[in-house]
Amino acid sequence: MNILILGSGGREHALAWATLQNPKCDRVVVAPGNAGIAQICETCALDIMDGDAVVEFATSQSIDFVIVGPEAPLAVGVSDRLRAAGFATFGPSQAAAELEASKSFTKDVCAAVDAPTAAYGHFTDADAARDYIRAQGAPIVVKADGLAAGKGVIVAMTEAEALDAIDDMFHGEFGAAGAEVVIEEFMDGEEASFFVLVDGTDVLPIGTAQDHKRAFDGDIGPNTGGMGAYSPAPVMTDAVTQKALDEIVKPTMAEMARRGTPFQGILFVGLMIKDGQPRLVEYNVRFGDPECQVLMMRLGAQAFDLIQACATGGLTDARVNWANDHALTIVLAANGYPGAYEKGSVIRGLDTLPATSCDMVFHAGTGEKDGDIIATGGRVLAVTARADTLAEARARAYTTTEQIDWPEGFMRTDIGWRAL
Repeated sequence: MNILILGSGGREHALAWATLQNPKCDRVVVAPGNAGIAQICETCALDIMDGDAVVEFATSQSIDFVIVGPEAPLAVGVSDRLRAAGFATFGPSQAAAELEASKSFTKDVCAAVDAPTAAYGHFTDADAARDYIRAQGAPIVVKADGLAAGKGVIVAMTEAEALDAIDDMFHGEFGAAGAEVVIEEFMDGEEASFFVLVDGTDVLPIGTAQDHKRAFDGDIGPNTGGMGAYSPAPVMTDAVTQKALDEIVKPTMAEMARRGTPFQGILFVGLMIKDGQPRLVEYNVRFGDPECQVLMMRLGAQAFDLIQACATGGLTDARVNWANDHALTIVLAANGYPGAYEKGSVIRGLDTLPATSCDMVFHAGTGEKDGDIIATGGRVLAVTARADTLAEARARAYTTTEQIDWPEGFMRTDIGWRAL
């Protein structure tokens, strides 16, 4: 099969790496890709937000199957355009992608099925939002309603922080995503990520992980797109997993089907767990990044079989073959991230690192210039390792980071601390 993967981050590098291991795969093209992806397969400069351009490219390259990596092309209907042109495509429709594209939409769906989640208010007026915050008090959570590249969430520990967040959002800090805001009750507990494949009818859990959102050790500093992750998440016991399926995921999927917008793709279920009870934090309609890196490391070649079964309505008979292993990934980010950071610094030492089923460096924000790998984004590399225990996977990953020569970058040194 000829397989096209849309995207340019660490998630897409991991998806390409796993797909290439599958014997069904003859050729993988990633558009637009990055410098690390270009080392393992073809890349192509393509505007993945332009559905017509993607269809034209897929047709010209005799593509058999398309995997849509990021949320943005899903939110503008690229998957619909591909399916209309006859391409087998992994990723929800534009209508179903509203589960991530609009937080107020998700809250309405949860209310319709009584799924446990935070109490909330939805606002299009800044003064009304401020009044709500003053009435509720802090801590409280302020979210841009639309897509904000994983950064439109402010966990405000004081009322002043929350009011500042309202000012930022309504004054364009997050662009159009912040034109409407959702203000939520602060939920305490332990956060986990639960990944479920859905083919419109059937639901298949494929793994759990825990992300590290804050920039610095000890879970302090600003929220980021994710500074590291590990899988599985110990807090996701069998009992908690079953509750999440029965009380949150399955009712939501049934409601989406009832509305005439069945969901097909990967559902990333962000959960807050306290006293054995999961509550929904948010839905994402694509693999998380960096959670995808640890999931692909553990799934390997079978990942594509599961993705294909999902896209073709074949989850009824699909099974996940988990090894009793653990994976951990450490994100190396540019100094200053998630604020202002410089681009173009050279990263050295990558060519001597292992690339095996147990050790991989997945590229996110990288490019190539004059034969050097350079940093082009905020989150730049995801150093990932797999082992029999989480402690061993952690040690392997940190050993690899020591061999990377990049003074302009930083990382957290405590990835996995909750489990260890």
